[in-house]
Amino acid sequence: MSEVSKAITPGSRVTLRYRMVLEDGTVADESGDEPLEFTVGDGTLIAGLESMMTGMTAGESATLLVTPEQGFGYRDIDNVHPMPREEFPEKLPLTRGTIIGFTSPSGEEVPGMVLEADDESVQIDFNHPLAGHTLQFDVEILAVE
Repeated sequence: MSEVSKAITPGSRVTLRYRMVLEDGTVADESGDEPLEFTVGDGTLIAGLESMMTGMTAGESATLLVTPEQGFGYRDIDNVHPMPREEFPEKLPLTRGTIIGFTSPSGEEVPGMVLEADDESVQIDFNHPLAGHTLQFDVEILAVE
């Protein structure tokens, strides 16, 4: 009697290999040699990707497209803020693309990316770096518990 493969459902413990690719073909993240283990719904993966994997079983592979609505949302111009240059350490490099950790009023650590800087001010983008992107996930389900 063969064992029936368990399908991914909320709360399932899943082991998988994945690769996340941007629209231009850049590999933004991948599991590499170590498969990722997580519990569906624990926040490890974006909910849009988890919902697309629902029903998949061990041994299945798929290419899944996650739109901004299902992933990290769209870029919001209101999340770009000018800050006085004097609020940053003098020796801190403020070149385009530099990621800096900030503490929000609630005490949460949030990353911001430098868009531009001059002697007077620094434009910081607090949007998620993957906001606005449609992401391709190549997934291989290794185990479902």
